[in-house]
Amino acid sequence: MGLIVVSGTGTGVGKTVTTAAVAALAGSRAERVAVVKPAQTGEPPGAPGDLAAVAACTGLTDLHELARYPDPLSPEAAARSAGRPPLDLRAAASYIAALAEDRDLVIVEGAGGLLVRYDPAGSTIADLAAMLDAPVLIVAAAGLGTLNHTALTLEALAARKLRCAGVVIGSWPAAPGLAERSNLSDLATLAGQPLAGRLPEGSGRLAGRAFLGLARRSLAAALGGTFVPDAGEGI
Repeated sequence: MGLIVVSGTGTGVGKTVTTAAVAALAGSRAERVAVVKPAQTGEPPGAPGDLAAVAACTGLTDLHELARYPDPLSPEAAARSAGRPPLDLRAAASYIAALAEDRDLVIVEGAGGLLVRYDPAGSTIADLAAMLDAPVLIVAAAGLGTLNHTALTLEALAARKLRCAGVVIGSWPAAPGLAERSNLSDLATLAGQPLAGRLPEGSGRLAGRAFLGLARRSLAAALGGTFVPDAGEGI
């Protein structure tokens, strides 16, 4: 049984493609893999959400969306806007723990950043990780501003005594500038360990063997890949 929570330093940083990459590598080892999206926001009923993107990249079918709200807001605000009850994170934790009993790996993808609210009491994906005793993989942006966002996220993890499974850059530009190249070494310094991966921008457009190959090249050994940061990179 294995559990990992994927959270970001914010929205739009590449959490879904990172989730798909981790799932693809686990599936390539013949592991039984499930992906859970506790709360999908910003999509109406019947529209494809983040799990559809995971399925398109990986072919995985063991996918579980626990709640959906149409407005592109935090889960708590989106539930309030829709006049619907918020997700019960304790019930979600029980559901995920039950899934993990007969899977080799369950990957839980959060919404937005680590401290985004899921209910009026202020429960977050960090609380869910604590309930599950699961490590948290942090997905960060590549460019300017990411160091502050990543440092705050790592401090929040440490304050809650949650394990960090590493920091992955979720969308690495084809033509990185000075900030991006400098951030390669600085993000590793913040994390206190080498980067756990670096996914090229546009990775989510690939599928099947092409996506699996990219995932293997882009994630570190701890996540099932072969990525090793080049000591000569960075500023």
